[in-house]
Amino acid sequence: MPDRRTALRGGRVGSAKGTTTDLTAGPSDLAASTAVPDRDGAGAIRQLGDGGLQRDWTAPVSVDVLLTLAVHRRGRHDPAFRVDPAGVVWRTSLTPDGPATLRLAPLRASAVGAGMVGAGAVGAGSGRSEQPGPCVRATAWGPGGRWLLASVPELLGASDEPTAFRPLHPALASLARRFNGLRISRTGRVMEALVPAVLEQKVVGIEAHRAWRLLLAWHGLPAPGPAPAGMRVFPPPAVWRSIPYADWHRAGVEAIRGRTIAGAAAVAGRLEAAGTRPAAEADRMLQSLPGIGPWTSAEIRQRAAGDPDAVSVGDYHIPALVGWTLAGAVTDDAGMLELLAPYLGQRYRVTRLIELGGARPPRRGPRMSVRDYRGL
Repeated sequence: MPDRRTALRGGRVGSAKGTTTDLTAGPSDLAASTAVPDRDGAGAIRQLGDGGLQRDWTAPVSVDVLLTLAVHRRGRHDPAFRVDPAGVVWRTSLTPDGPATLRLAPLRASAVGAGMVGAGAVGAGSGRSEQPGPCVRATAWGPGGRWLLASVPELLGASDEPTAFRPLHPALASLARRFNGLRISRTGRVMEALVPAVLEQKVVGIEAHRAWRLLLAWHGLPAPGPAPAGMRVFPPPAVWRSIPYADWHRAGVEAIRGRTIAGAAAVAGRLEAAGTRPAAEADRMLQSLPGIGPWTSAEIRQRAAGDPDAVSVGDYHIPALVGWTLAGAVTDDAGMLELLAPYLGQRYRVTRLIELGGARPPRRGPRMSVRDYRGL
């Protein structure tokens, strides 16, 4: 499995079930903008002169935006996820209403009093008390723009309940303080989590990320709005079903993974419902598909459903990391599950914290090699 231990770190803005704030924006953000009625519960939405829509979302507690959203990024050159030089997150999605581009930027000026955003921000896990009030400005373009704006609170962890996590082990208590801006994000888009998870099955990250990048470049939709160069939108299910074998091969994806993705795309309409079902039911739905096992199901539910308990059983790295952090010894899946048993309901949160900053066992065996099916 790919090694996702290197996480993005970045600006801190609000999280959890918060409020919307219509703040005064600078001319670059709101040139010729007009407020439009909110019919979808997304808060005060403004129409921009370039065809985009915009809202500001304020929350009562902190969230580290880049840290929280890092799990959705598939490599440094992910065509569906970019971070620009200013630290602003750009993300594309194929929503139920169509393709869209989302831009998420911390509102620095609005949070000066709270000391939460920018260079003077309170660091995650610093131990200092946090005041409510940080805000993020979300701008979206494309037919699915309003849907994406409505999803911003969930994307930034509004439904997450980190207070349900009780770290019993000193190492976990330390990690929870250090990464106290981490929230479990939920996209609500199952296929967008399924395809890259399948591409990551039994391969190293660089191989899976290369395939993801190439397939979106060849078959993805253009990113609406002023998205950074090279960004693409996840293709519709019909496109995934029709990708020829030659393109899977050129992307370095062998036939079985290509068939798994095409098979899931054939039932994508029903499959998207898994993102809203109870965890056990969603797991059964996903694992009923050929080529989807416990690891892939967990990886999908972590991202699409924001499931804080979805454990990636079968991962190449995580059992050893968990064992070394919590017991000082490398362990297997069974040993990992035993160590995680006291945290039932929060096991994914535990493994995510350990991925971000847990102890690393010494390397004694060979690393997984990068395979290249294109030369076969």
